[in-house]
Amino acid sequence: MKPLILDGKTLASASEGEITKRVKRLIEDSGGKKPVLATILVGQDPASATYVRMKANACGRVGMDSRRIELDGSTTTVELLAEIDKLNKDESVQGILLQHPVPNQIDEKACFDRISAAKDVDGVTSLGFGMMAMGLDAYGSATPGGIMRLLAHYKVDCSGKRAVVVGRSAILGKPMAMMLLNANATVTICHSKSKNLGEEVSRAEILVGAVGRPEFIKSDWLSEGTVVVDAGYHPGGIGDVEIEPALERISAYTPVPGGVGPMTINTLILQTLEAAEKSI
Repeated sequence: MKPLILDGKTLASASEGEITKRVKRLIEDSGGKKPVLATILVGQDPASATYVRMKANACGRVGMDSRRIELDGSTTTVELLAEIDKLNKDESVQGILLQHPVPNQIDEKACFDRISAAKDVDGVTSLGFGMMAMGLDAYGSATPGGIMRLLAHYKVDCSGKRAVVVGRSAILGKPMAMMLLNANATVTICHSKSKNLGEEVSRAEILVGAVGRPEFIKSDWLSEGTVVVDAGYHPGGIGDVEIEPALERISAYTPVPGGVGPMTINTLILQTLEAAEKSI
């Protein structure tokens, strides 16, 4: 029996249709005010520039505006904080995205945490993480938030399931674990330094690969019936999970590309709309 494909591309496309209707209604109700997502790109990293452009394109498709702030690669922490402060005070901006990563001389965490919680639509602030983890109203990190929406759409019930998250980054692994915990899963967090990683992965009923290394998670670690969510993307369309040899055993999986990635951008856009609905 073939595993279920958790198709994030199709779900994100359908979601854009619903978001477009809500944006149109908001613009009409507010006398023509459009929701605005401000993106900050520091330096000339080609991949980061591509991601920012994709997010701007997604805004355009649903009728929202995007404002792109580009800063030189020599920008200091103080200068970046000043730009964030301007956007925090700008009432025409509902969402702020600081594209990760920033150049090494910048204190990225300090800059993330300078973003107003009301405009933290990418879910990167310490305050937002803490509120989300405690089950309070906050914008969750966009990638794990998108994964939870994808699981819910395909009726993957997390309650009581053993979930293993491989990866502990502040914007993916850690918030992913908290969201699964809030959905009543029994959660184990692993990482590249974990001992007996294969044994831990083999116990997973739901596995999230978020370690950032191509095919780091081996196919023979995956057990019968596992739901596999691969949040990695590497050149050649390779994820963090070696998936092909395990397709006859697992019950569902996210394709790479076309699984998690589209849901990340869609969740960012959705949360920008939600911020706008509260403030416009």
